[in-house]
Amino acid sequence: MIRWLVIFLSVLLLSTTTWSTPTLAIDLPEFNAQAESSEVSQQPSLPDLMQDLNDLYQKAFEATNVGDFATAEQYWTQTIERFPDNPASWSNRGNVKVSQNKLESAIVDYNKAIELAPEAPDPYLNRGTALEGLGKWDAAIADYNHVLELDPQDPLASQPGVMLRVGLGQWEAAIADFKQAADLAPDYAFARANYALALYQTGNTSEAIRTMRNLVRKYPKFADMRAALTATLWVTGQQGEAESQWVSAVGVDPRYKDLNWIKTMRRWPPKMVAAMEKFLQLKF
Repeated sequence: MIRWLVIFLSVLLLSTTTWSTPTLAIDLPEFNAQAESSEVSQQPSLPDLMQDLNDLYQKAFEATNVGDFATAEQYWTQTIERFPDNPASWSNRGNVKVSQNKLESAIVDYNKAIELAPEAPDPYLNRGTALEGLGKWDAAIADYNHVLELDPQDPLASQPGVMLRVGLGQWEAAIADFKQAADLAPDYAFARANYALALYQTGNTSEAIRTMRNLVRKYPKFADMRAALTATLWVTGQQGEAESQWVSAVGVDPRYKDLNWIKTMRRWPPKMVAAMEKFLQLKF
């Protein structure tokens, strides 16, 4: 399966950084056919076109890795202008839009990617996260289920089932599922993040904090984990570091000031929500 860049959202997960170090595979025969049939291929040589595309990809990925999603969007737009029939570019531009909370616009890009590559799982998966961010649960689950139809072994599309376990309070089972997903897809940052949150819910505070710290170290703009660290550190008496994490978290994503959003949209576990409530009550 061609693995395109996947952002995770749980969406509003979305700010960030669930960014994994992206990987993108290009189907060269298909790409060659597109380039040779396009008008622009009459001027530069095919190697030049491929180099141009590769340079834009690298710039987009570099911008993404440092959390500069607006610049990454510009580079993906340039690749689309040059090669409008490349579905990966549409899907990846949708991803960086999701990271800027441009959910409706991201869905338009995912729709185009799906039109161009209806059998590719990633655009459905990514569109599902955007739909989830808009609260369109049924449509999101339909996309996740379709990913499982296309690729039953995809660890990312199994998350709705995990969230069902969460809703039923089956935290130990959820921990195992989140860990399995994170191990199968190491660059899926939100699987590891949800694993950390579930650990905290079950009382494994030290391992939860260790996992959160590792994620923040790897993804400095991961607002979700910085906010989670804020809450956990605050209630464990580490107020100074908690304050520092908070400044970074809300600087990236101010939605973490809204406890209702954390409960209903981000859907943190109850103990994690309670910890954040304690911090917010004293902070504000």
